[in-house]
Amino acid sequence: MISAADLAHLDEVPNEAKPTALWLWLNLDPLGRGPMDPAWIARETFSTTDDVLEHLVALMDADFLTTYVAGGVEWLLLLHPLRVDMRGVRISTPEPPARDHPWTSVAVGRGSAGGRERARERARAQVRAEDAARADAWDAVTQDREEEPVLPERPLILDAPPMFCDDHMPHGAGKTKCGPCRDARLKRDEWLTRRVYEEKLTVHFERVGMPDEEPW
Repeated sequence: MISAADLAHLDEVPNEAKPTALWLWLNLDPLGRGPMDPAWIARETFSTTDDVLEHLVALMDADFLTTYVAGGVEWLLLLHPLRVDMRGVRISTPEPPARDHPWTSVAVGRGSAGGRERARERARAQVRAEDAARADAWDAVTQDREEEPVLPERPLILDAPPMFCDDHMPHGAGKTKCGPCRDARLKRDEWLTRRVYEEKLTVHFERVGMPDEEPW
């Protein structure tokens, strides 16, 4: 439970960082320790990594938290964790270094302009790295979507029989009636109808698959 004394520490936190401070209180372990993972915090708080990094810097400036390195991993450490009943609680986060050794922290020089600027530059570098990774991932997606150029299919009409007889090719007999021209047009129409039907059947069988036994 958050007490009045806890809220007094929260008063020192900038308003924009207070939601992140409350989330850290409620989601880090009972000793106020947890992984220094801004992307994870952003996902859990429906925020952005950039905003979370800004909030963490503000919380360090307000003496609300610091960080330490253990086992080659950076960890968050709340300087004013909530008071909880520790009976039966198992802690899996590593212990901070002994207090007589300086902690490795992005809050080095906390409270000074130089320390804040170093922390902000680290935040900017991480955001730039994440932006570059997203850009590379998007480029890979767009490359996968690019289709290889395919030659267009030859129009059926280019292979169809002539529409006129040999004597009246290629312009026809005009208003003069010609039996061979009529026969040529009928032959052409039948040929085109048959080819169109074959194309439709081809598309159909591609979609539904070939039957086990042919009907013919």
